Amino acid sequence: MATSAAGSPVLVVDFGAQYGQLIARRVRDLHVYSEIVPCDITADEVRALSPAAIILSGGPASVYAEDAPSIDPAIFELGIPVLGFCYGQQIMAVTLGGAVGHTEKGEYGPAPLTLAEGSPSPLFAGTPCEQTVWMSHRDAVSQVPEGFVVTSSTDACPVASMECAERRLFATQFHPEVRHTPYGDALLRNFLFGICGLEPNWTMDSIVEDAVAAIKGQVGGDRVILGLSGGVDSSVVAALCAKAIGKQLTCVFVNHGLLRKNEPEEVEEVFTKQFDVDFIHVHAEDRYAALLADVSEPEEKRRIIGTQFWKEFFAVAEELACDGRPVKYLAQGTIYPDIIESGARKTGGKASTIKSHHNLIPFPEGVHFDLIEPLDHFFKDEVRALGTALGLPDHIVHRQPFPGPGLAIRIIGTVTREKLEILKNADAIVREELDAYNEQLKARIAEQTAEAGAADELVRCSAGGPEVERPVWQYFAVLPDVRSVGVMGDERTYARPIILRAVESSDAMTADWARLPYDVLAKISSRIVAEVPGVNRVAYDITSKPPATIEWE
Repeated sequence: MATSAAGSPVLVVDFGAQYGQLIARRVRDLHVYSEIVPCDITADEVRALSPAAIILSGGPASVYAEDAPSIDPAIFELGIPVLGFCYGQQIMAVTLGGAVGHTEKGEYGPAPLTLAEGSPSPLFAGTPCEQTVWMSHRDAVSQVPEGFVVTSSTDACPVASMECAERRLFATQFHPEVRHTPYGDALLRNFLFGICGLEPNWTMDSIVEDAVAAIKGQVGGDRVILGLSGGVDSSVVAALCAKAIGKQLTCVFVNHGLLRKNEPEEVEEVFTKQFDVDFIHVHAEDRYAALLADVSEPEEKRRIIGTQFWKEFFAVAEELACDGRPVKYLAQGTIYPDIIESGARKTGGKASTIKSHHNLIPFPEGVHFDLIEPLDHFFKDEVRALGTALGLPDHIVHRQPFPGPGLAIRIIGTVTREKLEILKNADAIVREELDAYNEQLKARIAEQTAEAGAADELVRCSAGGPEVERPVWQYFAVLPDVRSVGVMGDERTYARPIILRAVESSDAMTADWARLPYDVLAKISSRIVAEVPGVNRVAYDITSKPPATIEWE
C-alpha cells in the first residue's frame, strides 16, 4: 500500500491556474501531502521526487496558443496515476493524441453533469448519475486519445471527463477542487484513496515527528540561531527547534520598540518559561528611535528597520561565536507561499518570480549560516495548526497579520516616543474590544448553526452583503500626522485623531471594510478618547482593498 508521507507527495503541476494552490490545499485537507511544481518540470525531475500521484491544474491559455504551456510527454509513461482538471484535461488529450476544439459557446459557472451509461468510472464511485459541477472554459476536448473513454458530459461539453483506467489516467473539464462542485471532495477521495491507494496519514502528530527528526538529522551537535519576531512563523520554528535540539538553539528577540502593547513581555514569557532554549532579548529601542528620528517616508522607514534588525542579529551571532563554538545554522520561518511566489523550487527548473523571497538576506562579510526552514512546505493555516499542536498559546498562534516594521508604518509621518505611546494604548483598546466582539459573534454563529444546521449556516456565512455578520479578520489603530480641534471638559483641545481599520478577508489579497455594529464602534471611540491622553477624535476607515491597501503605509 502506498503512503502519503512527505517522501512520496502528490504533485500539483501548475499551468497558471487561479486554483493551483487550492488544489494542493484540498489534497492536504484530506491528510495527504502535496506540493506544487511548475509545468516545465521534466519526467526525470518528477521521477526524482517519487510522487505517489500527479494532478494537472487548470490554466488560462488555449492549448493551441503559440506560447501555451506544455508538459513533458514522458510523464505519462512513468506509471504514476494522473488526474487532470480543465486545461489539465486538454493538455493530457493533445499530448496523448486526442484533440481539443474551440466551442462556439463557453461554459462558466454551475453546469448539470450526466455520467456515461455502462460501467461506472472509479473516479465517480458513490456519486449520483446527475450532479452539478463548476465549469470555466471555452476550449474543450473534441476527441479523446486512443484507449480513453468518455465518462461524463454536459449539454455544452460532450467530454466533461475522460479516463484510461488501465493506465490510471483520469481527467475532468470541470473543477472538482472548488466548493461549487458539491461532489468534488468525493472525486478527490476516489482518486487518492481508491485509485492511488494512499493512506490519509499526513496528520499534525506525524508532521511534528517528521520535522523534529529532520531538524535533528540536519543539525547534529551544532548550534542554531533564530531571529524571533513574536509572529506565528518564527515562533513555530522556535518551538519545533526547541523540541528537536533544546539548548543547541538560541532565540534572538530584537526589540525595536515598535511592537504592540505588552508584546515583548509576552514573547519573553513564552520562550523563557515554556521552552528550554537560550533566549536573548536585545533591547534596541533607543538605537531605532535615533535612526527613525525625522524619517517620514514609508519605504525609508522599512529600509532602516530591516537593515538595523540584521545588524543587531549578526552582532549577537558574532558574540556567540567568541566562545569557540561558532553558530552554524540560521533557522527562519519561511513558509510555502514564500517559496511559490519567489519562483524557488527544489527540482531545479524555472518558475516565474512573483515577488522576492522576503527571508533571503545577504550575509555580511565573514558571516555565513546554513539555513533551517522547517516550514517551507506549509501554508499559513497549517503553520497555525502546527503551533497549536506544539503547545504555543493562542495569542501567538492566532496573531493577526502584523508588518515587520511594526507600528512605524501605522504612524503616518515621523515616529516619536510620544506617538508610539499614543498608538500602543489606542491599539490595545481596539484589539480588546474587537477580540470580545469576535468571540461573541462566533458563539452566536455556533448557536445558530446548531439550530439551523451546518448546511444552512455555510450558505449564510458565504453570502455577500453588509447585512451578514462575520468575524473580523484584522483590526488595528492608525495614527495620522494631523491634529484636530475638540472640546473636553468645556475646554478647547487641539489633539490627534485615531483611525480605526477593521477588514474582512481570507488571504489579504483583497479585503472589505467590516460592517461593525454602531454600539461596538461607539464603545471603541468612547474608550480611546477617555483613556488615551492626546486623542480627541476617532474615525473609521471604510475603504476596501482595492483601491486602498489594508495597511496605511
